[in-house]
Amino acid sequence: MKITAAMVNELRQKTSAGIMDCKKALTETEGNVDAAIKLLREQGLKASELKRDRTASEGLIVSYIHGGNRIGALVELNCETDFVARTEQFQQLAKDIAMQVVASKPRYVSREDVPADVLESEREILRNQTLAEGKPEKIVDKIVDGRLNKFYAENCLLEQPFIRDTNRVISELIKEAITVLGENILVKRFCLFILGQD
Repeated sequence: MKITAAMVNELRQKTSAGIMDCKKALTETEGNVDAAIKLLREQGLKASELKRDRTASEGLIVSYIHGGNRIGALVELNCETDFVARTEQFQQLAKDIAMQVVASKPRYVSREDVPADVLESEREILRNQTLAEGKPEKIVDKIVDGRLNKFYAENCLLEQPFIRDTNRVISELIKEAITVLGENILVKRFCLFILGQD
């Protein structure tokens, strides 16, 4: 199948990928745009893994104050260069993450940030609940591990479903931005403010 400039342009509009990447993806998928989008996303996620270890010391601190001025958040989102920090896409990502913090009230950035004592306490509570439900002892630990994933999704920002598209979690949103912007991006920290609460 002949890959036309119009097809390449359409794919670029949908993915923000480079011209040659779009042409190659369309060629590999025989002109199927949906399959090409999927292929580019898969390739992009692999590329983002390679960038994960690069130093990210530039970026932005953004705020989001919800209507009524009773709840707000500050988020530090880092990237590798000031150039990327000034892009519209990076700034929008930072705002979306700040809004996510206000809406979903995570306690930690990632599961690695959950203190060991909090995790052990949660594991013990879940284990006791599972035993009280009459589950066999030999499968209790597997059930607890599954329920801990729910705990992480509720309490860890990177594992929360994105409020604007619940089919994606925040870490996927960041990986997609890494693919498009070509730099490592990470949430350094955040702070949630709720009026009248410490």
